[in-house]
Amino acid sequence: MLRGRPEVLVLLGILLSLLLDPTGGQDSFSLTWEVQRYDGWFNNLRHHERGAAGSRLQRLAPANYADGVYQALEEPLLPNPRRLSNAATRGSSGRPSGRNRTVLGVFFGYHVLSDLVSVEKSACPAEFLNIHIPPGDPVFDRDQSGDVVLPFQRSRWDPETGQSPSNPRDLTNEVTGWLDGSAIYGSSHSWSDELRSFSGGELASGPDPAFPRAAQAPLLMWTPPDPTTGRRGPRGLYAFGAERGNREPFLQALGLLWFRYHNLWAQKLASRYPLWGDEELFQHARKRVIATYQNIAMYEWLPSFLQQTPPNYTEYRPFLDPSISPEFLAASEQFFSTMVPPGVYMRNASCHFQMVLNEGFGSSPALRVCNSYWIRENPNLNSSQAVNQLLLGMASQISELEDSTVVEDLRDYWPGPGKFSRTDYVASSIQRGRDMGLPSYSQALQALGLMIPRNWSDLNPNVDPQVLEATAALYNQDLSRLELLPGGLLESHGDPGPLFSTIVLDQFVRLRDGDRYWFENSRNGLFSPEEIAEIRSTTLRDVLVAVTNVDPDTLQPNVFIWQNGAPCPQPQQLTTEDLPPCVPLTEIHYFEGSGPGFGITIVALCCLPLVSLLVSGVVAYFRGRERKKLQRKGKESVKKEAASDGVSAMEWPGPRERGYPVTIQLLPDRRLQVVDRRLSVLRTIQLQPPQQVNLILSSNRGCRALLLKIPKEYDLVLLFNSQEERGAFVQHLRGFCENWSLGLEVAHMSEYELFRKAVTKEQRERILEVFFRHLHLFAQVLDINQVDAGTLLLDSSQKVREALTCELSRAEFAESLGLKPQDMFVESMFSLADKDGNDYLSFREFLDVLVVFMKGSPEDKSRLMFTMYDLDGNGFLSKDEFFTMMRSFIEISNNCLTKTQLAEVVESMFRESGFQDKQELTWEDFHFMLRDHDSELRRTQLCVRGGGGGVGDIFKPNISSRVSFIARTSEERSCPQRVGLSASKAPELGGPGLKKRFGKKAGVPPPRLYTEALQEKMQRGFLAQKLQQYKRFVENYRRHIVCVAVFSAICAGLFVERAYYYAFASPPSGIAQTTFVGIILSRGTAASVSFMFSYILLTMCRNLITFLRETFLNRYVPFDAAVDFHRWIAMAAVVLAILHSAGHVVNVYIFSVSPLSLLACIFPSVFVNDGSKLPQKFYWWFFQTVPGMTGVLLLLVLAIMYVFASHHFRRRSFRGFWLTHHLYILLYVLLIIHGSFALIQLPRFHIYFLVPALIYMGDKLVSLSRKKVEIGAVKAQLLPSGVTHLEFQRPQGFEYKSGQWVRIACLALGTNEYHPFTLTSAPHEETLSLHIRAVGPWTTRLRETYSLPTGDSSAKYPKLYLDGPFGEGHQEWHKFEVSVLVGGGIGVTPFASILKDLVFKSSLGSQMLCKKIYFIWVTRTQRQFEWLADIIREVEENDCQDLVSVHIYITQLAEKFDLRTTMLYICERHFQKVLNRSLFTGLRSITHFGRPPFERFFCSLQEVHPKVRKIGVFSCGPPGMTKNVEKACQLINQQDQAHFVHHYENF
Repeated sequence: MLRGRPEVLVLLGILLSLLLDPTGGQDSFSLTWEVQRYDGWFNNLRHHERGAAGSRLQRLAPANYADGVYQALEEPLLPNPRRLSNAATRGSSGRPSGRNRTVLGVFFGYHVLSDLVSVEKSACPAEFLNIHIPPGDPVFDRDQSGDVVLPFQRSRWDPETGQSPSNPRDLTNEVTGWLDGSAIYGSSHSWSDELRSFSGGELASGPDPAFPRAAQAPLLMWTPPDPTTGRRGPRGLYAFGAERGNREPFLQALGLLWFRYHNLWAQKLASRYPLWGDEELFQHARKRVIATYQNIAMYEWLPSFLQQTPPNYTEYRPFLDPSISPEFLAASEQFFSTMVPPGVYMRNASCHFQMVLNEGFGSSPALRVCNSYWIRENPNLNSSQAVNQLLLGMASQISELEDSTVVEDLRDYWPGPGKFSRTDYVASSIQRGRDMGLPSYSQALQALGLMIPRNWSDLNPNVDPQVLEATAALYNQDLSRLELLPGGLLESHGDPGPLFSTIVLDQFVRLRDGDRYWFENSRNGLFSPEEIAEIRSTTLRDVLVAVTNVDPDTLQPNVFIWQNGAPCPQPQQLTTEDLPPCVPLTEIHYFEGSGPGFGITIVALCCLPLVSLLVSGVVAYFRGRERKKLQRKGKESVKKEAASDGVSAMEWPGPRERGYPVTIQLLPDRRLQVVDRRLSVLRTIQLQPPQQVNLILSSNRGCRALLLKIPKEYDLVLLFNSQEERGAFVQHLRGFCENWSLGLEVAHMSEYELFRKAVTKEQRERILEVFFRHLHLFAQVLDINQVDAGTLLLDSSQKVREALTCELSRAEFAESLGLKPQDMFVESMFSLADKDGNDYLSFREFLDVLVVFMKGSPEDKSRLMFTMYDLDGNGFLSKDEFFTMMRSFIEISNNCLTKTQLAEVVESMFRESGFQDKQELTWEDFHFMLRDHDSELRRTQLCVRGGGGGVGDIFKPNISSRVSFIARTSEERSCPQRVGLSASKAPELGGPGLKKRFGKKAGVPPPRLYTEALQEKMQRGFLAQKLQQYKRFVENYRRHIVCVAVFSAICAGLFVERAYYYAFASPPSGIAQTTFVGIILSRGTAASVSFMFSYILLTMCRNLITFLRETFLNRYVPFDAAVDFHRWIAMAAVVLAILHSAGHVVNVYIFSVSPLSLLACIFPSVFVNDGSKLPQKFYWWFFQTVPGMTGVLLLLVLAIMYVFASHHFRRRSFRGFWLTHHLYILLYVLLIIHGSFALIQLPRFHIYFLVPALIYMGDKLVSLSRKKVEIGAVKAQLLPSGVTHLEFQRPQGFEYKSGQWVRIACLALGTNEYHPFTLTSAPHEETLSLHIRAVGPWTTRLRETYSLPTGDSSAKYPKLYLDGPFGEGHQEWHKFEVSVLVGGGIGVTPFASILKDLVFKSSLGSQMLCKKIYFIWVTRTQRQFEWLADIIREVEENDCQDLVSVHIYITQLAEKFDLRTTMLYICERHFQKVLNRSLFTGLRSITHFGRPPFERFFCSLQEVHPKVRKIGVFSCGPPGMTKNVEKACQLINQQDQAHFVHHYENF
């Protein structure tokens, strides 16, 4: 139907154009004709896309790809492009055109070509057909390296093609495929709008009306650097419709010509039709310029180019496909290149050919083409008059001969891609032909119906035989492999050959006849017949005359051909010799100069944790000072005044040690005392008459030194500030000696000799070392175990003699025992050993004492103690002397008993032994009192430390004896590894002691702990044991293993999915080919880190965890390990974050050295390939992009959070940890920003973050609702050991379980930081209570805040904010039939609540699974937590069913079987035996000395409770103790017996 009604097609086109508003202006509706669209769409109403910008090229012959689809033919199938360029197109310049074609015609052809087709835009993803330069190339490989490769990126193709041999790859045309003036007005509506002034219908001009505005955004003008000068940027380039319209001044001049011609017509129309608006003026002028352009190109330029006249125009043919063919692009572009001269003349209207200026070369007769590419602000073309002269010069200049030769300006010095400033135009064109899949020369001839030559000589008889021979050799003499480009050039001479002529003519005819807007189409309503005739008569000469206002006689009628007799002939045909040389190739190193900065940036980023560590160290230091200040504030009884006769000086300790200030005091009891700044006694020297005091004074260097010789000790060397101060001290000392009848001898010597003569402390220690080693030698004679003694040094006889004659002072004797000189034990032992009474112990005297302890019987040792404390030497031990003896032992335990308690012990021991009526004891009576403790006395020894030099504890007993739970002998080993223990070797295991240890009744015989069956079970091979251990480990931690495995599998899956996606399945952008390792590492870790940092929030949902642990999920998920899981996720996340950063470091480096064309494919939203080449520097990626800057900030935040969250720092500044951990808010803000502004992918962080964030916010709101409730304190009590007892109101509806904990904040402290503490109250109590130990600034200030108020009203106590309760593993104690509670230090607080809750429930007769609880309390002294003793006492009074067995371990005592502890041990056992309570605590609980043997205790429990298969162990205290409990549980769990489930508390 439409075929017979062409006017319907016109009407339909008008309607479509109006609906789509191609003009964008309101005046468009007043136009009486259809306005042609800028983008070429809807020209053909049947096939709207034909000729449109972005449409594919239409082939004339089948594609010729290596695989038939898209892979280009390369070496070795085809010759090297550079070799082919040298062979086929190299030649001399200066040969004129055979048809006298002008240079203006050549560049007009380039302008027409830019109006019709553009395929230079690089494809995405980037594909390369790089040109390998032959070694030793004189232009590109001057260094003969042989590794020069010119980059060549393949052009953009239609993504719907290249999928099969039937649908091979086709390139897309980036401009409209019509002769529609797109090189003047642009190929899109937006581009045209940027070129318009929207005033008077004109195109926008710059400051000079003869020039358009400068190229600037948003116009995407091609702005590569000037290959000659390296200048960059859009300055000096103009805004044209053609993207590459500024490539050289000659093409630029034609763009300026048409720009001015349009504005000229707009001005004419405006004067002719003053009522027309801007849109009408613009569209009428545009319509006339396009028609003129079509006429000149079709009817003037094309015949001069082909020497053929196109057929007459008949009518518009809608069924004809006018699409541009790739063969046309190759044929026309390549043929133009042969006619380009090495230079271009400039002349004025009077035929004067002008000299031009060249930078660095002076003047020349013409503009050198190779030095004019992308030139900015050319001084020769800085005015419209200069542009006119260039146009006139091109019209008069004859082009190069139309043959296969291409001048070096194109072949060797064409603007290069990437980092190269130059490339080979011919080689690039050959590669472009291979990229387009052009048919071979023979295939093209056959497709067009032309005759195919039979041999190489038939190509062209005018071709140089050497050129033909060289080309044939490259193709191995195979004419069928000859490509279209070199074949078309070789067949051309004077005129285009048959192939090129046919291709070009066919294309132009199709363009004319298939264009609905062609100016001769009378049915489109554009022009009247008169206007058509006027346009047909217009030539380019008319346009030049109209624009330049020159005399028409100065131009020939056809400016594309210069005829003889035409005006202004050229001076001569230009050659390269007449012109300045081409600027050679330069190579740009993108990363040049960036290496140091890049390295410094990476080092700085790596140092962020170190900086954070330094800051944390400073904070910890000041927090430590603050804590010490608070501690000193509570100890106001510090000494502040020295003795009245004290003298200040500096003590010199030795030649390689620093001196320190001391004060010397001369005391009235003939003692000279040395104290430090804190008035701590450093040394006491006892002066006995008739002892001689030797004083040596220095006689030089200011006379400030003084040496006081101390017999049998090391000397005292003092340095005074001046000789006067020293003199005052000498006078004071002289008077002191006269007063006590002490002789004083004064000598003088040089300071150097004085220092040499002095016996320093270090020298004295070396003498004592030999002393103790020889004591060890005598101990070997006495058959004493030498394992810990070391090896006897073979010293010289002089040293041995000096050591054996050495005598120990009282202070050195005390130091060897690890005691203080003033201790009563030291006084008694020293007085006993010092037989000659000279206040020093000789070698023999010390050895006599050791003999008793090494070889003596219990009787000998008891007699020694008896003699030590028989102070009056009457052979009897009075009650007072017995009391003094006990008092001396108690001193070593920090006076753990009061005088009243000690008196009670003494009376009880006398009464138990039947000596209540005696006031004095004989030795026999004394030994009778110790009759039940022969074994303890037999093992009692004297622990003597070495005298320095690393000797250690020479006579220290085996540390394995420090067990008080189960008696053991030297043959025993730890329980899991022991091979058996007979009944005879373990008397306590079956004796009455078990009743005390496990709370059993006396009549119940305890089970044997170790049996033969147990021995056989443990006798396995190594592999079997390891397998059993592995099985038990999996059984013990199966919930943890499953959860960690699932979480890790999810993280690994996310990593693999992202890595695979970007490596193989992502949309084609070329990023995987650019940075394969970097993108896999960065994107994979990004997904895993996003998941980890999102779901780590769930581990902080304390309220949710407390609720869930009461559900069935607790059987599958270890909620008690939430904090451990939090730490594990955090550490794994930071490792992945580091890998993520490392991946981006790789990416940044690669992106910093990648060309802009590549980056534009990878980051299309960030970069536009405008030819500027240089990529962004590394610092742009790091600090000028949102992802980069947020990434750096994230690293900083993570460094701060992780360092301040370390265990070491938390112990020193919890507030610093608290504040820095609140940076998690900033962390997640940065994570959201970092992920939302992703350069590569769409934001994905919210996918992982949304759900856990909502859950966490809900949990936080629950906590905030509680935190806003103020709770009043009912009672505040300051307990010993820095413990504050707080009792406060129980909020309404506050339900909790024993063992749970809360967080509190006290606003009276001026901060809202919350600290966790375990509740010590039981759930049945009406109030809540906490016991808080002051160990840091916050808890210390809290203790001060809750000191007793002035009034009695509880309202005066500061109020608290409460958050909780929160669940922990300790609340699971009731789920085990047997539970073991281990508390150390303040860690006993959760067990106070548990013990009270247990007794309360048992008193009510509640049914409980728990049948037995063992409570182990580890404390330095029983006075540390006396408040807990009250709770335990209450538990013991109410424990009618014997549910609780309490064992207290006091660790601040000496070795169990040391002499100093033996009597304490005997007294403790006596007290338990007689009064059924502990001497130290007053409880029925057993008190032990030393540390608990957890492993042996757990092993014993397996035997005591053989039917119990699972025992709960709950520990809370110092990390070292918790680790020991965990280690013991793991060792025991390696056996096939009861399983110990360990829970420990974390805050």
